[in-house]
Amino acid sequence: MKIISDEDFNGRIVRGLLRRFPSLDLVRVQDVGLNEKHDTKVLARAAEEDRLLLTHDFATMIDFANNRVAEGLKMPGIIAVPQDLAIGEAIDEIALLIEYSFENEWENQIIFIPLK
Repeated sequence: MKIISDEDFNGRIVRGLLRRFPSLDLVRVQDVGLNEKHDTKVLARAAEEDRLLLTHDFATMIDFANNRVAEGLKMPGIIAVPQDLAIGEAIDEIALLIEYSFENEWENQIIFIPLK
């Protein structure tokens, strides 16, 4: 599974995921030159690279993702995590998706964490 984390995504969650899955193909928006870029550019990059997007941005990113799907554009999926969710719980929930998902299983979907 390939993942990209949004600019404002909690770095402690990212580090926790990388500790749990040392070979996880996870990049941050900041690492690939998309710092301060519009959500549509982030989604386009995620689509180009078949990366699930980790985001805390429920305000705009979800709408832009839904617009991509409605326009027939590729959208590899979003994992939407509330900012106030405990870091350990967020890591555990995302880890479940990483461990038990198939490649491209979440295309055109938005997964809201926690999964309950």
